[in-house]
Amino acid sequence: MDKYDDNIKKLTPLQFYVTQKNGTEKPYDNLYDQEFREGIYVDIVSKKVLFTSKDKFDSHCGWPSFIKPVDPTVVDEKIDYSHGMIRTEVRSKEANIHLGHVFNDGPNGNLRYCINSASLEFIPKTEMQKRGYKQYLSIFKEVD
Repeated sequence: MDKYDDNIKKLTPLQFYVTQKNGTEKPYDNLYDQEFREGIYVDIVSKKVLFTSKDKFDSHCGWPSFIKPVDPTVVDEKIDYSHGMIRTEVRSKEANIHLGHVFNDGPNGNLRYCINSASLEFIPKTEMQKRGYKQYLSIFKEVD
């Protein structure tokens, strides 16, 4: 039995399709495309922190976009030849779920991690401590 089986059983049909079947949700019709409060984005299955609002931007593509993961070791990147294209798929390393794709067209020469909301859970900064993510609060401290 996989350690995440119980979490996978709790997924909505859309979350299951995206994370387990390498699907894609509709652009502009998802939870986090226009979510810009301070907080973190975790893998919907493992609850491992993947991205922060500090690295999120509005790419006008219809999906949440980030310039980088919170730590490069939390994601795997794989060549994806599906749909007649050559792209780089992004997967959560911990739970091995499909997150989305990464492109070379981010702002100021950065990458654009184009991620399905259905593969994420957003945890607002105000809830991070009580949800067990206190160590990530330092990301939001202002530097003098």
